[in-house]
Amino acid sequence: MPILNSIAALSDEMTGWRRHLHQYPELGLDCHKTAAFVVEKLKEFGITDIHEGIARTGVVAIIEGQGEGRCIGLRADMDALPMEDLSGTDHASKIPGMAHTCGHDGHTTMLLGAAKYLAETRNFSGKVALIFQPAEENEGGGRIMVEEGMMDRFGIDEVYGIHNMPGETAGQMHTNRGALLAGVDEFTITLKGVGGHGAMPYETRDPVIAASSLVLALQSIVSRNIDALDRLVVSVTQIHTGTAMNIIPDQAVLNGTVRYFDKEVQALVKARMAEIAEFQAKSYGLEAELVYEEGYPPTINHPEQADFAANVAREIVGDEAVNGDTKPIMPGEDFSYMLEARPGAYLFLGQGDTPTCHHPEYDFNDEISPVGASFFARLIETALPVK
Repeated sequence: MPILNSIAALSDEMTGWRRHLHQYPELGLDCHKTAAFVVEKLKEFGITDIHEGIARTGVVAIIEGQGEGRCIGLRADMDALPMEDLSGTDHASKIPGMAHTCGHDGHTTMLLGAAKYLAETRNFSGKVALIFQPAEENEGGGRIMVEEGMMDRFGIDEVYGIHNMPGETAGQMHTNRGALLAGVDEFTITLKGVGGHGAMPYETRDPVIAASSLVLALQSIVSRNIDALDRLVVSVTQIHTGTAMNIIPDQAVLNGTVRYFDKEVQALVKARMAEIAEFQAKSYGLEAELVYEEGYPPTINHPEQADFAANVAREIVGDEAVNGDTKPIMPGEDFSYMLEARPGAYLFLGQGDTPTCHHPEYDFNDEISPVGASFFARLIETALPVK
């Protein structure tokens, strides 16, 4: 079964929705206008069971099918990024310093397209929970929605989501039966020394030298403490120190990120980072302070649901266009919290040879919206057949 005909017929209308959302991006939990647009469309589709204000601006709408059955959640994120839109399109962002450069406008559009189809046909039993989530990029809107009891409140049994994937052929779908995206932690290491004149370094305890050494030493966690088959990234991304060319500062601050898939690896990284920071600092006569912040956990698909989702994808785009054993990647995603709370799966949808997500010239490929909407709709009809 290819793209559903009635959804294909929606293509131009979906493009209009998406480009409107693209022009008016919003950040974090403050997706007020985006949520209002979503609610307006859901009401136009005849959906009345709509719940607003979850995780501040999140929306959950329920569509009831024909008779009793399970409830399956379909999730789309709504927030944008704090950066300029350099796409050069006619529908570029009208809000300075905000841009939909990760495609969440497209994700929202795909779920709206599926919502319209499902509300019209109701060719399923049980219920569908349409989850429109804010704050994927920073504050963990997915976590907040789960903590506010969304899964129990709406009786959600399984949950599924899609993310666009630049660089992969448009319309192809990719997933796997386990870890798909990495856990994301952040760290700050403050090295405290004694500053002084740059011409007399022997009178100081120089944090700049220590910081330079520490950057290299932290890489030994990956190369010497972790099994080579375990995926791990430790990246120092910022060093802040100094005020003038001829002054040795009294402290240096290092910031960075850790990406991992295994909780035991995460625990080892935290322990080794603390030890390395402490003893590297001592070797230079300094003190070290580590602040390690755990962020989004790894996004780990459930095998049964991942296999099911891949089979549904094959119905839509064909066997050769689906990779059910794709390699995991190191970015993070707060859909992970929903997969910790309920069985489900996350998939990537190729969007062609375009700038990557978070690039200022990125723009969502509207041609793939009917593919994602058809996948969502067919997943519901397959998982919840009419009895």
